[in-house]
Amino acid sequence: MLTINLNTNSSLPMYEQIYAYIKNEIKTGNLPYHYKLPSTRSLAANLGVSRNTIDMAYAQLVSEGYLETVPKSGYYVAMVSDLMHITATPAPVPQPVLKLKMSFQYDFSPFTIDINSFPYNIWRKLSKNCMNEYNNDLFLLGDKQGDKSLRAAIGRYLHESRGVNCSASQIIIGAGADYLLQLLSQLFQYVEMSPALEDEIPINHISNPGSTVEKIIIATENPTYKQAYKIFTGLHYSVIPIDLDQNGIRIQPLTESRANIVYVTPSHQYPLGIVMPIKRRMELLQWADKAPDRYIIEDDHDSEFRYKGKPIPALQGIDSSGKVIYLGTFSRAVAPAIRIGYMVLPKNLLELYKQNLYYYSSTVSRVDQNIITHFITDGYFERHLNKMRKLYKGKHDLLIQSLKIFKDKLTIEGENGGLHLLLRFLSNASEQEIIETAARKSIKIYGLSEHYITKPEPHSPPSILLGYANIPEGNIQAGITALYEALKDYL
Repeated sequence: MLTINLNTNSSLPMYEQIYAYIKNEIKTGNLPYHYKLPSTRSLAANLGVSRNTIDMAYAQLVSEGYLETVPKSGYYVAMVSDLMHITATPAPVPQPVLKLKMSFQYDFSPFTIDINSFPYNIWRKLSKNCMNEYNNDLFLLGDKQGDKSLRAAIGRYLHESRGVNCSASQIIIGAGADYLLQLLSQLFQYVEMSPALEDEIPINHISNPGSTVEKIIIATENPTYKQAYKIFTGLHYSVIPIDLDQNGIRIQPLTESRANIVYVTPSHQYPLGIVMPIKRRMELLQWADKAPDRYIIEDDHDSEFRYKGKPIPALQGIDSSGKVIYLGTFSRAVAPAIRIGYMVLPKNLLELYKQNLYYYSSTVSRVDQNIITHFITDGYFERHLNKMRKLYKGKHDLLIQSLKIFKDKLTIEGENGGLHLLLRFLSNASEQEIIETAARKSIKIYGLSEHYITKPEPHSPPSILLGYANIPEGNIQAGITALYEALKDYL
């Protein structure tokens, strides 16, 4: 195990001290070629620092070529024989790198969950039970759509909690939403689409390298979940960003766009937090009904967490024409590493899937499928959700209370659900200036503009996403006070 004397009073961040020590040990030959370094977890425990600190130090050494990673094995010293026995004081990391790899005292990430509340004991128990069953079938490929028992459990859960109407046969299990979006994008190639003429392609049409005048045009909300946008464009689909109003995606621009697929997050729009009202939902369904080749992708990414009023039913539940494709995962409700997502296909698309894409095997281990099946059917999932709702509600309320220090200098949106708030500052400063000013005070905040496909108007107020799921409750008020002190001269 490496012994590194860290100076807590130094102005040099901890990760940079660790980086400099290891780099010097490699250059002087004390750490030879192919020496295996301790895991990030064990070194963090030994030095009494966070695992993230070790991750950043190792990442910098990998990027500079001093370390190399071996999948499923760890970090090893790279071949740098020409540097052996060179004795020199390690140069400080260049400032641009430091700006990209800063460690923050307060990180208000909107992308994380409270991982400390993961049900470790229950998961360990279910994993042990799964192995004790000695069910050899679990080690065979199984159903291509996912185990029927899991699909049935998800179907019951979706109907009871989200009002989704489907049978187990309509559900496809996949390794997260990203994989399912890729599978769905491939499925669209077999749908008979009305070809769009070149002179009908609108001005805000986003085309891609290698694409021609496509039959399939996908509209997305703007701003949106950028990962979905990257997947669509990465598969060479044409994408049209549609701006939002206070009710969600605007129907008239959607109709004029010539799109035949639309990607939406109606129950809690990401990232603005808009809840699409019933009138707009009906208008969206009417848009889809006007042509046989139109479909709606409903991404229900964090509907489990709502803090005001009743849960919002899924759009799929009021679809009587088979136009809505429903997507969900366990990433926000349980953990991101639980790579289990589900897609509910309308019956006509299900038939196309079976005819053309049924050669794909399920991408989720049957052992994992067995564990999550029992997690749902034995009642653990419902109890876990109730626990997390209470926990997040407490953090949510504390965050809103703490933000009162800003008085009338900002507005809060999207506060009725999800795991983040949207703050719009009444300031002449730019969004980037606010983010950088906060960063200098060791506070990490996230800009709204990064979620736009086409950037917002220059006069738009500086806006940030403020997540609260993984920040300790005791740090919320202190973090907001520090943020106010950092920004008060800009307000």
